[in-house]
Amino acid sequence: MGKTIVEKIISGHVGEEVKAGDYCVVPVDMLMCHDATGPLAIKAFREFERERVWDPTKVAFVLDHATPSPNERISGLHDMLRSFAKEQGIRFFDVGEGICHQLMLEKGMVLPGDIALGTDSHTCTYGAVGAFSFGIGSTDASGVLLTGKLWLKVPQTMKIVVEKGLTRGVYPKDLMLHIIGILKSDGADYLCLEFTGSCIDDMSMGGRMTLCNMAIEAGAKGGIVPPDEKTLEWVRSRSSRFFTPKLSDADANFVDVLHIDAATLQPKVAFPHAVDNVHPVDEAIGIPVQQVFIGTCTNGRLEDLKEAESILRGRKVNDSVRLLLCPASREVMLEAAKQGIIASLVEAGATLIPPGCGPCPGTHLGVPGEGENVISTANRNFKGRMGNNKSNIYLASPATCAASAIEGRIADPRKYLD
Repeated sequence: MGKTIVEKIISGHVGEEVKAGDYCVVPVDMLMCHDATGPLAIKAFREFERERVWDPTKVAFVLDHATPSPNERISGLHDMLRSFAKEQGIRFFDVGEGICHQLMLEKGMVLPGDIALGTDSHTCTYGAVGAFSFGIGSTDASGVLLTGKLWLKVPQTMKIVVEKGLTRGVYPKDLMLHIIGILKSDGADYLCLEFTGSCIDDMSMGGRMTLCNMAIEAGAKGGIVPPDEKTLEWVRSRSSRFFTPKLSDADANFVDVLHIDAATLQPKVAFPHAVDNVHPVDEAIGIPVQQVFIGTCTNGRLEDLKEAESILRGRKVNDSVRLLLCPASREVMLEAAKQGIIASLVEAGATLIPPGCGPCPGTHLGVPGEGENVISTANRNFKGRMGNNKSNIYLASPATCAASAIEGRIADPRKYLD
């Protein structure tokens, strides 16, 4: 019996053949910690009474969740990460550099065939380049800081085959919401989702990141896209480090296979208060919104901002709406500025937020009011997610969010496309 990508990656790291269901201790290629979880990992590491982390070149710290700092307490946590990173020689990304997951890929710190961990559940984003990546807790992270290793159970893999192309006005976010609507929040519990098919082959790297980013919303351990020439070209432009890409064998054992015809999909909207509460946009049209958020590790990349700008260009945000725009990184923001995308969106009425997580985690910068409806490009809409458990969050693509900002109510983006 052949092996899946994940089985091959883990087997290569442990130096022996393993299969789904086996338990093993794996060496880690990269560990990421951010300001919401990193301080706990540092405190736990100090309890080991060891002076140095196992390999500072394989660790990155990022300030992104509450940036710029909204209060004295968080400023202290930021300083803790700055000091520890300087002490240990850890690569550090300060306020305004961007969201951790965007930076890990953008800066070439995770490559095909890697095992990459992060103290954030959306670490599964890195599967877009063919890495096995997933989130861990701060205590586990402290152990990785100490040893460079983690124990795990080799996950089974579900193959998702997406054929044909997405039609005009339908985007990778709509596809992933459709998949989550089918699988539900626990339908892929501890599985790795492998995305394949002609639609995935044609999809941009940013679109693949969106798919893998939201794999956790179906309960998955991770998501992964088989690395192809597009992947290799993308990562080689960002890193000179050696890597070994892996592909699943033709006779690999998949626990299940889901087939999707992309050409039949329409824009989707996840209703409050669950990501798997997915409906076609037709069933959401007319729902009033007071706040629109375009950004996050799911949809804050250059192509996402372009997607929104193509609809808002020459139009105005509705007087009843606050449109918040948050690029996923400084690099994205600068390129969007060079191309005139930022200016166009701000002229339409958007408020630009410094690169980072922005309103998504609910720590500051755009907490919605009581009873307000928000439509967002984020990956979660749980009650209280954006800082107010008496508000309602809808999830959609940047295009649907942009169209909704124009109308002041949820709208179908297709009518705004030339």
